[in-house]
Amino acid sequence: MKLRLSPQTLLVLDAFLEHAEEWKYGYDLSRITGLKSGTLYPILMRLSGHKLLETEWEAAEPGKPPRHMYRFTPDGLRYARAHASAHSGGSLGQVALGLIAPNPVQG
Repeated sequence: MKLRLSPQTLLVLDAFLEHAEEWKYGYDLSRITGLKSGTLYPILMRLSGHKLLETEWEAAEPGKPPRHMYRFTPDGLRYARAHASAHSGGSLGQVALGLIAPNPVQG
């Protein structure tokens, strides 16, 4: 599977690793990652298209619009954990954005 792992995509994967089995709303992911909707939603669509996320519409209460929810598929969780271990020493997004230095590989 070929997926571009931009710093922003790594931030999104990192946000999903927190409580990985829980459903998450796009708005909450935007607040967690600091990404604007024009950046976040294409990433969510790409991750879903690669079968790394499953999506579902939340049943809305009367008078409220339905909300789209996202969570890892089993493959998505394995994929994110594999990339997290490759970037150990901090969150995927923090390392990718240069906010913290990656741990040097011990040999």
